[in-house]
Amino acid sequence: MAVAVTTKTAWKLQEIVAHSSNVSSVVLGKGSGRMLATGGDDCRVNIWSVSKPNCIMSLTGHTTPIESLQVNPNEKLIVAGSRSGSIRVWDLEAAKVLRTLPGHKANICSLHFHPFGSFVASGSLDTNIKLWDVRRKGCIFTFKGHTEAVRCLRFSPDGKWVASAADDHTVKLWDLTAGKLMFEFTGHTGPVNVVEFHPNEYLLASGSSDRTVRFWDLEKFQVVSCIEEEATPVRCVLFNPDGCCLYSGFQDSLRVYGWEPERCFDVVLVNWGKVADLSISNNQLIGVSFAQSTVSSFVVDLSRVPKSDSVPHGLIRDDQPLVPPTPTGSSLRRIYDRPSTSCTKPQSRVKHNSESERHSPSSEDDRDEKESKAEIKNQEDYKEIFQPKNAICRTPPRNEPFPAPPEDEPVAAKEAAKPSQAADVQTSLPKQELPDPVQRPLIASSTSSTRTEPSVIPAARNEPIGLKASDFLPAVKNQSQTELVDEEAMSQIRKGHETMCVVLTSRHKNLDTVRAVWSTSDIKNSLDSAVAINDLSVVVDLLNIVNQKASLWKLDLCTIVLPQIEKLLQSKYER
Repeated sequence: MAVAVTTKTAWKLQEIVAHSSNVSSVVLGKGSGRMLATGGDDCRVNIWSVSKPNCIMSLTGHTTPIESLQVNPNEKLIVAGSRSGSIRVWDLEAAKVLRTLPGHKANICSLHFHPFGSFVASGSLDTNIKLWDVRRKGCIFTFKGHTEAVRCLRFSPDGKWVASAADDHTVKLWDLTAGKLMFEFTGHTGPVNVVEFHPNEYLLASGSSDRTVRFWDLEKFQVVSCIEEEATPVRCVLFNPDGCCLYSGFQDSLRVYGWEPERCFDVVLVNWGKVADLSISNNQLIGVSFAQSTVSSFVVDLSRVPKSDSVPHGLIRDDQPLVPPTPTGSSLRRIYDRPSTSCTKPQSRVKHNSESERHSPSSEDDRDEKESKAEIKNQEDYKEIFQPKNAICRTPPRNEPFPAPPEDEPVAAKEAAKPSQAADVQTSLPKQELPDPVQRPLIASSTSSTRTEPSVIPAARNEPIGLKASDFLPAVKNQSQTELVDEEAMSQIRKGHETMCVVLTSRHKNLDTVRAVWSTSDIKNSLDSAVAINDLSVVVDLLNIVNQKASLWKLDLCTIVLPQIEKLLQSKYER
């Protein structure tokens, strides 16, 4: 006998007034699916728990509205980009600003954390993509090639590539270790809003204002399929964790897609409006949207949503036979080499970019960091989420699924959602008339019938920047190394200690030489001797002393110091 099912498939969880002015950016933490960050025209970044109405933490320091936000995989860091082009990285566990990353010349439109390295990618209205090393406060590389604003960035699951979607109707795939463009995917006829890698296969999905979702093969560099039936622009997309389907957020609905062949498994009516981000937790899809100063969160019960041509478990009747799910083509494409653990980080150092792209931290940056504050609004929730007791990892523990409202309603009919009467307004930002820094040669398009080796568009310089593949690959763990005995561990520590002692002893001798000249002669001769030693650390030490007494500075000292300062700006020293 069939059992009538009356449980809700989708419902509104809550609505909060997130800022004192308009909300401009919203993002969910993908680790737990329960952390929410909002940015507003009030220049603040506020941190929330999806199911609670009170703000946990408020981050201040930006002087222009927040345009883009992103939370790292373990939900310990958050990066915020503003309208002025400034980027700040915050440590949520320590409740403080970690880095200020200036370099872009216009709005920050997109941000993304590397899956397991200390890197952040940023895309801007200035058409550039920058790769940052959070540890060293520096821009590693600048990718140039888009001609309009870069709206979305995503690192590949193996950390080797970054995909970019832009208003110039293209999707580009960049090789991080080579510093070059791998391929340009063309076919969209409107601005591309979102791009997302398949969690396992060499497959990429993109959603556009042209109301289509396209799937791209990353081995053959060609389109797999295109879904063109939608009535409103695609706002956000997210693959199911096992890669069986793609969820797409539209103005009034959630749609579930397959790509081989292209088909829509289900349409769930959700009147979430300007939906901005999706996340999955406990077999529930969480969606967040914003309108003016309010942010709303919605829940879709995925156990009641078909993810293939079979019927979901919650809708199976007693008289229906089980239908095996349709394969999604996982055997047709290569699988990513996944990290052994999500906490693994590459250990090798990353070299800075060329002189033209280098950024030397200034006193202004330091002042910006000092003026940036993280104010904890709700101490109890903060400790529960960011400082859990006896926690092995920093990601807050996954809680029970969000309960549906008590009112029951019939299951939504599985029919195509009607187009929203209100047109989906697209706010177009004025184009920045910037010169194209690189003459771009013609590149093989994804629409060509024959597959040839893709041309390469050089990035900001002609040669790779010295990055090693290991910088973007998970560190390989040797079983024997993980079980080092105390004596072996101490031996490794001693090696580093001895090296440091040799360096410091040499530096001490050089400083003694300079001090001897200082005591018997004038400051100019002592500075000459410091330069002659050819050790920049000695020059830095001497400059620190001279800077304490401004009266020591003369014009002849400047002529000696300026060439050394140029060397310092190109060196590994941060200060």
